[in-house]
Amino acid sequence: MKRTFLTLLVAIAFAGSGFAQDGEKKTISLNQADGAKIQFEKTQHDFGTIKEGTQATVSFMFTNTGSTPLVLNSVQASCGCTTPKWTKEPIAPGATGEVTAIYNSKGRPGNFTKTITVKHNGEGAVEYLTIRGFVDKAETPPTSPVMTPEK
Repeated sequence: MKRTFLTLLVAIAFAGSGFAQDGEKKTISLNQADGAKIQFEKTQHDFGTIKEGTQATVSFMFTNTGSTPLVLNSVQASCGCTTPKWTKEPIAPGATGEVTAIYNSKGRPGNFTKTITVKHNGEGAVEYLTIRGFVDKAETPPTSPVMTPEK
């Protein structure tokens, strides 16, 4: 009896859900031609050789080549030695924006390659920017021996 009642209840619920929708059909476009599209001028930058302690900075310019506003949801560097800055307001179709990467080379001699991940509402949803270079170790000034006065 309980099983029959439950089956009947489930059948009525499914049948009723068909009548709950209005007669108007709504379509959602999944066409990639619609929406925002990000186009970077370049996605990689090589600083070459820089001196240790330098704040190496590069700007990656981009254009919204889509048909709706582009929003950068998050921009994250692969480590704490690189600080990203970016255009925070929506970028209209045809307008440009910028992602700036600042690499702190203090205490980091040698080769480096860092990635900046750009998440956005456009086609593809994620872009990767790369910076690289070589940090030339800073010369350490000669230290003089510490002399203590005699007692």
